[in-house]
Amino acid sequence: MQYDITIIGGGIVGLATGMKLKTQRPDLSVLILEKEAALAQHQTGNNSGVIHSGLYYKPGSLKAKNCIDGYKQLVAFCERQDIPFEITGKVVVATEKNQLPQLQMLLDRGIQNGLTGIRSITSEELKEYEPYCRGMGALYVPQTGIVDYRAVALAYAREFELLGGVILTSHKVLNINDLKGVIRIITSTSEIQTKTLVNCAGLYADKIAALHKGVAPDLRIIPFRGEYYKIKKERQYLVRNLIYPVPDPNFPFLGVHFTRMMKGGVEAGPNAVLAFKKEGYRKSDFNLREFYESVSWPGLQKVAAKYWKTGMGEYQRSFSKKAFTKALQALLPDIQETDLEAGGAGVRAQACDKYGGLLDDFAIYETEQAVHVLNAPSPAATSALSIGDKVASMALSKS
Repeated sequence: MQYDITIIGGGIVGLATGMKLKTQRPDLSVLILEKEAALAQHQTGNNSGVIHSGLYYKPGSLKAKNCIDGYKQLVAFCERQDIPFEITGKVVVATEKNQLPQLQMLLDRGIQNGLTGIRSITSEELKEYEPYCRGMGALYVPQTGIVDYRAVALAYAREFELLGGVILTSHKVLNINDLKGVIRIITSTSEIQTKTLVNCAGLYADKIAALHKGVAPDLRIIPFRGEYYKIKKERQYLVRNLIYPVPDPNFPFLGVHFTRMMKGGVEAGPNAVLAFKKEGYRKSDFNLREFYESVSWPGLQKVAAKYWKTGMGEYQRSFSKKAFTKALQALLPDIQETDLEAGGAGVRAQACDKYGGLLDDFAIYETEQAVHVLNAPSPAATSALSIGDKVASMALSKS
């Protein structure tokens, strides 16, 4: 069958884009292909469930613009659809004196990005928000919240189908060929033709881009596994809402933190270690070809050479519960190793350029007949409806 627009990837960004396309152009036939048997199985279904405020991102960047707009759209959507969510607020805490300038930079950035109510708080005021937290200073960010993103993604899917969109699961894309004015997509199940292609394949977005006309910008998606612990029920009183450290400005990761979950309970983490497989959620998961593609990439080699000490620290926390606990104690001195039990893990699709840069912004590329979303890690779940607007607009310009 032939479609006007085909989206590859049934995660939250692909589903939001599909919903936006059908909302704007109900007359177009739009298909979403997902390789798994169910939707939202990877980044969408394995994240911490945080509604991000837009605090961290460079003013004017795609992350800043889409996160703040996406935040507003997400909250409004959840209210209309009766999807449970909670705006909890969070604290970002400086545990060392040398982090205070970075804390001030985050405050300035948040104000530039239009956040209202954000403010510096003293170590004494911090106790009013998080009584067991330690810090030399902190920011209070009222906009942050929590939600179940899998539930959100499935609601996007329902809306998309109600609008006449089609979703096919268990359709892994194997090849993409150009015919005369039409793109032919060969999947593990069937063959599909489409006028316009939208690539929202997450961890495999670079692979899908390469299949289509050899689109290969100077970047590669590197999988980073983030591992979590859960705080035992009897010790969850140590965390009221969300507690974050001041992030390392050299990396697009936020550091180990504490998150109260929408489904109940409190998570601690994640760390950030190179996964040895694109979808390597366990330490034992290994794929030789995918591992080689990661470690042979010149950009990752440059990152490893420059920041190997940081990387070793992340791996130490991965294999040592004691080391993980020590990192958490910088924020919460009372937390003990015995308070933690094994939690889940997620894998972040992080684009790395060949010069050794871990991309700190969303990256969207387009060709004559296609749009490729090639870097959309956190806060993509919060930003999905806004990203969907942008990608839908780009795709419609080709239809």
